[in-house]
Amino acid sequence: MEKKLSYKYSKQREALFALLCSTKTHPTAAWLYDKLKKDFPHLSQGTVYRNLNILAEQKRIKVITVDGTFAHFDADMRAHNHVICTRCVRVDDAFMPADAHCEQAAEAASGYRISSHRFDFFGLCPGCLREEARTKEDIVNE
Repeated sequence: MEKKLSYKYSKQREALFALLCSTKTHPTAAWLYDKLKKDFPHLSQGTVYRNLNILAEQKRIKVITVDGTFAHFDADMRAHNHVICTRCVRVDDAFMPADAHCEQAAEAASGYRISSHRFDFFGLCPGCLREEARTKEDIVNE
């Protein structure tokens, strides 16, 4: 049986959730803090992190961890994957058809009962690809 988590209403938490829902950029806690600080001058970074953890526990947001960097947050709870830039750590959505065969194969290989899966893809985002092309062009033209 899943434990039901109950928290007192928080105006700051709801503002944080609304801000997350309003963007597709998968922001970090620092970005969210900077945006909310204007409306909540006494807001602390600890409050932002605490409320992000509560929202994640309530399954209202996803936490996207990228090796060696800050976590990114996503309020889009539809099933989807992410693509992550290995240079600038930009995170974007990758909506793809579900692969039930993958979950069945994982169950057969592990003995687990699989409830969901997550795939992250890594590469260079369009902005970093353009920068890389400009850099190569500059080297050739020197």
